[in-house]
Amino acid sequence: MMSLRFFRDVGPGALVAAAFIGPGTVTVCTLAGANFGYTLLWALLFATAATIVFQEMSGRLGTIAQKGLGEALRDSLTGSVWRWPLFGLIVVALCGGNAAYQAGNLSGAALGVEALANSSPSLFRGSVLSIAVISALILWRGSYRQLERLLLTLVLFMGVAFIGTFIVSKPDLQAIIGGLFKPTFPEGSSVTVVALIGTTVVPYNLFLHASAAKSRWRGAADLAATRTDSVVSIGLGGIIAMLIVSTAAASMFARGLTANSAADMAVQFEPLFGSFSKYLLGAGFLAAGLSSSLTAPLATAYAVTEIVHPDPAKKKLMFRAVSLSVLVVGTLFAISGIQPITIILTAQFANGLLLPIVAAFLIYTMNNRALLGDYTNGVLANTLGAVVFVISVGLGVRLILKSVAGM
Repeated sequence: MMSLRFFRDVGPGALVAAAFIGPGTVTVCTLAGANFGYTLLWALLFATAATIVFQEMSGRLGTIAQKGLGEALRDSLTGSVWRWPLFGLIVVALCGGNAAYQAGNLSGAALGVEALANSSPSLFRGSVLSIAVISALILWRGSYRQLERLLLTLVLFMGVAFIGTFIVSKPDLQAIIGGLFKPTFPEGSSVTVVALIGTTVVPYNLFLHASAAKSRWRGAADLAATRTDSVVSIGLGGIIAMLIVSTAAASMFARGLTANSAADMAVQFEPLFGSFSKYLLGAGFLAAGLSSSLTAPLATAYAVTEIVHPDPAKKKLMFRAVSLSVLVVGTLFAISGIQPITIILTAQFANGLLLPIVAAFLIYTMNNRALLGDYTNGVLANTLGAVVFVISVGLGVRLILKSVAGM
């Protein structure tokens, strides 16, 4: 068991990793492995590298400039004719994308309740509403940090479970290597590829990371710690996601099984945990879903208040209004009658399409010498950022063209 000191010393990178290892990641990675075997592991390798590249930029921004991403964008665009149109685009994209993401978080948490309590699908809406009310109370009171360590512990426990299951399930190591380094697009995999990227390179985490780094780290002396924290924490998160795909491929794809519910996804735990599998997955889904259902509205609220920069007397009210509005819209989407797994997959897909927009603004900000001085992006950081941006745009365009062609 990790000591309490670990939780006291954990950096923003670890919290970002915990945020993206949520119900969306478990669902999308399980579907990827169950439906396409090991062939889409390359998308996760790319997504993990992209996350490290962008989160390092975000952490560097908070550490060096002592500003959140929204705040930095506001300052960078002061006096520009494009300022408010661009701000409007960011706010609409974040609010809309995070509302969809929030629906996935609540749906995932409700699936966890369903697995833990052996409840019927007819009680799904009640579970979503109950979790939404709990989240709203925590957001309103601002006491979410009191639950942070417990939720992180449960999510980490689920990660350990996947490591153990990976070993027991004996996946095809040669197929894993091929899947990691040989990009392929099996028939019908385009949405899953974009969703895998969207569930890992989460746009709102770029805003959350900069704000967290601003609070945790101070100046150039802490830059090495910021980078180490980002690379190690996010790298481990990416490995866990790859393990989920691999265990699903070994335990489901190889046996011709599909995943339509939390109980179906729990099959991949059976080699190690037997009949206890559904309870393990249920606890993980509930913890990950509740944790993410807090971070998505909070990140949106941080971004909007930093961009709008309201009067100090109104800032707290605006913060609460934005965070709760994202929660409400996400709840309505979650209880709309759409299949929970479809909602979760759609949310990750929306994240994948939103990524290029936020990434472009981050790269723009990280080249502002007046803001970062000698710590602006170098040639390597800009090149890596540009590569990630171009690939993410290309995947999105490819999917849109295929959708249009299929009409």
